[in-house]
Amino acid sequence: MSNIPDFDSLPEVKGMPQGCAWGVFDKDGKKDVYGTLNLLTPEVIKEAYKEAKDGVSCSLNWAIGAIETPGFGRKGLVHKVISFKGGPLDAHGYDDEVEFNTQCSSQWDSLCHFHHQASGSGYNGVQTNVEELTQSFGKEDTEMKLPTLEHWHKRGGLVARGVLIDYKRYADENGIEYNPFSDHRISTDTIEKVAKQQGVEFKPGDVLIVRSGFTEGLTGQSGEKQQELMGSHKTCGVEGSPESAKWHWNKHFSAVAGDAIAYEAIPPIVDGKEGNVTDLVLHQYFLAMFGMPIGELWDLKALSDTCKKLGRYSFLLTSVPLNVNGAIGSPPNALAIF
Repeated sequence: MSNIPDFDSLPEVKGMPQGCAWGVFDKDGKKDVYGTLNLLTPEVIKEAYKEAKDGVSCSLNWAIGAIETPGFGRKGLVHKVISFKGGPLDAHGYDDEVEFNTQCSSQWDSLCHFHHQASGSGYNGVQTNVEELTQSFGKEDTEMKLPTLEHWHKRGGLVARGVLIDYKRYADENGIEYNPFSDHRISTDTIEKVAKQQGVEFKPGDVLIVRSGFTEGLTGQSGEKQQELMGSHKTCGVEGSPESAKWHWNKHFSAVAGDAIAYEAIPPIVDGKEGNVTDLVLHQYFLAMFGMPIGELWDLKALSDTCKKLGRYSFLLTSVPLNVNGAIGSPPNALAIF
């Protein structure tokens, strides 16, 4: 992995912008499906384990039903409790059935979730459709043609060094006022500044996690208030631009995550004007061109408090998404261990 080219040195891919990493992680003539998770070598993982010193852990999963009506017209949680009494078991006890859109709360975006819009291509040039991505019983992608999340289980999930950039705490302590339900943009220069203040040095293979306060602003609110807060269809996040994408690639992160709804600020800015969702810059670069997974709507309050208490902002991060065939998105089941 020491020979991974920087952004400007990535080989040209016909019909794609500079910065397309298709083929970089291919091996033995086989198209890669893991993207930047390939940066998590045994050596990198062994170094990450050195971050577990205090025997303290934090879950980073927000409740699946934390938003009554998720954004972008998505379906919220449907929870059904079934009593055993009167059924085949006829015993005192219960089962759960849940139905939800995997984007309704904390999740990983797979590399098939959002394509490069001009070409319609996902990571490594994959062309997909609903029928191919729908992998019900007997239709598992055993040949690993699609860069979807169920393949993470074949490599043992994600184990990495996580780094929190606590932008919300930084803003609170430095008199920076902003509304997480606006298009407040966090620049990469600011990320570097926060990292320096926190004593963080980025390392190849890190998972970069940015706290903005978005999920905290929705927690405990009524469904009506949540809809009001999200009604502007504007959200804070990391600045979405080719320059920002270049910075992320050159840091060689294995993945990124945050507590905002899209990691990058919405709406995107294109040629100085507000664009729409199809113009999301980092989603196209990260998912479709880099193969870099994006975590969204993570619950980072306890992580922030723990980092502040311990005085350090790096930790061992583990994540094993649901093992579901054709997983385009999935709850991350993420744990930070200090």
